[in-house]
Amino acid sequence: MILIVDDRPENLISLQKVLQAHNFEVDTASSGEEALKKVLKNNYVLIILDVQMPEMDGFEVAEALSGFSKAKDTAIIFLSAVNTDLKFITKGYLSGGLDYITKPVDINVLLLKIKTFYRIYEQSRKLNEVQEKLLEEIEFRKHAEHKKDEFISIASHELKTPLTSVKGYIQLLQRSIDKDDKEKAKSHLDKASIQLEKLNSLIVDLLDISKIESGKLKFNMQYFCANDMLVNAIEMMQQSNPDFKIIKSGETHEMIYGDETRLEQVVINFITNAIKYAPGTNQMNININIEHDQLYLSVKDFGIGISEEQQEKIFDKFYRVEDNSNHFNGLGIGLFICSEIIARHGGTIGVKSKLNLGSEFYFTIPIHEKSPQV
Repeated sequence: MILIVDDRPENLISLQKVLQAHNFEVDTASSGEEALKKVLKNNYVLIILDVQMPEMDGFEVAEALSGFSKAKDTAIIFLSAVNTDLKFITKGYLSGGLDYITKPVDINVLLLKIKTFYRIYEQSRKLNEVQEKLLEEIEFRKHAEHKKDEFISIASHELKTPLTSVKGYIQLLQRSIDKDDKEKAKSHLDKASIQLEKLNSLIVDLLDISKIESGKLKFNMQYFCANDMLVNAIEMMQQSNPDFKIIKSGETHEMIYGDETRLEQVVINFITNAIKYAPGTNQMNININIEHDQLYLSVKDFGIGISEEQQEKIFDKFYRVEDNSNHFNGLGIGLFICSEIIARHGGTIGVKSKLNLGSEFYFTIPIHEKSPQV
């Protein structure tokens, strides 16, 4: 929008009509004070400013505008019929004007100058947008690089921990065998097996995330019984966590379309997290049901809970829930993988939680195969 500032109404009206006839949006002010008030409220691409005005002349208006951050990108053209000497033209440029035109005005020249300022303004605006996007991209890449470095550090530590434990148990196993102590040998072997399973789980997660990023995570989609899948997952987790009570509610024997192995992976991740993030508790509730052709499955624990801020990030890649009093092992990719699996099934995944009152992770997926689009 263009602001015309002139104390003479006939000048305002005539110039306004000409500019509007050439499809420019125009606003007017009949004094310097009125112009300053309007600049505070509106954004202008260009100000056409008369020099000779009572109380506050054009130079004073321009100097005042130079202190307005809102007007830093606004161009100023001075118009003058009286102050045509070189010293006034110089003062106009020193006051912040980009051009100084003497009257009578050649309207064609003025229009060319206005169009040029508009073109420069548009180019400058686009350049600023590109610059902002570049800065955002740089910040995003810096953040991603930081997260990658952090992940590599965490992954190295998480992989090394079970590997070091396995080495230790093997050494103890060798000593027990030398002493022919079968009970201790069996105990050390069992503990080594647990650590190897942890190591295997970490490696599987790393392979999955690599496949997700390369678009090669495969799915074997077919109909299966979701209830049987859930019962099997519970039995498997119950065997490795005999002291934890897993209570199942709901039941369905309807056949579900999906990848049974991948969905079982999601359920096991939910159960594992429910045990890990609920220290001092020994119970979780699992619910399964079908409503409106959607499978709903949830796992609720009674542990530390998750803040609202963390809930927004919990399914992000490499995000790990930490607080001041607890440190939990993990790569921060399990729930991200779960979210990708559910997304590939055309479903939704989420969490309901309050700090110190536990968390309930859930997912829904359509139970039938979607018809192909014709």
